[in-house]
Amino acid sequence: MKDLDPFVFLMVFQEMLGPVLWILVALALFGLIGFAVVFLREGKMDSRRLVRSELIGVVGGVAALVLAAKFTVSGFTDAGGPVDWLLVGLIWGVGLAGTTILAYAVQGLLPCRRCG
Repeated sequence: MKDLDPFVFLMVFQEMLGPVLWILVALALFGLIGFAVVFLREGKMDSRRLVRSELIGVVGGVAALVLAAKFTVSGFTDAGGPVDWLLVGLIWGVGLAGTTILAYAVQGLLPCRRCG
């Protein structure tokens, strides 16, 4: 494989995850668009909402690791080298960041009952 072809990565992820891939893509798009809408509407970041989203994001990082372990043949006990642990950390970090953005967007788009 001399060239880096994004289509190959798409097909590998499609083979590994099946329809879950498209659910994750839809959640990512909803989170990014929702975050942009909330941020543009309010013009600032709400610190309480951000802290709640970060706490939810930690759970999302763990869920990303569980999802990765479910859809791959190897488990966490097979991770031996530094690159394996780097990949585990990257999976957790992407899950944390994605869930944080999604949680912030959902909280910002839901009607607030205590806001006046």
